[in-house]
Amino acid sequence: MDFGEILYKWEHGKFRGSPKSTMDEWLSKNKVIDKDADEKRHTQKGEKRRRLIHAKPDDVLDIHGLTKETAWTTLEAFFENARNRGCEKLRIIHGKGNHSVGEVVLLKVVQKFIEQCSFAGESGHENAANGGRGATWVLLRMK
Repeated sequence: MDFGEILYKWEHGKFRGSPKSTMDEWLSKNKVIDKDADEKRHTQKGEKRRRLIHAKPDDVLDIHGLTKETAWTTLEAFFENARNRGCEKLRIIHGKGNHSVGEVVLLKVVQKFIEQCSFAGESGHENAANGGRGATWVLLRMK
């Protein structure tokens, strides 16, 4: 029985035995790990994520007025230092690019840095009171 058959039977109530045991058999036979099996761990992780998104940052960096290169090296040092100190959430103030000629430079540098940083996790723009699109929050992954 393949996974599609299991899913079909599950959705249409056509199991002869327990859906859980059939699913467990398939996972075991195909050497697939069920990452969601430990619901408590998964729930705790979700609760922590929600708490962090709404929490104040552990540290803030303002890179207004820096060049691309200087902003990048400053971000590297800031993130490494924050990780070593056990920070969970950071805020980077980069501005909205109102004074940039052409493209928004520092926002793009921050976005690219976050994409390439192995321990930078989820990110987003701050609310209006904390800078709106001129500031980005980042959750750090644990070591």
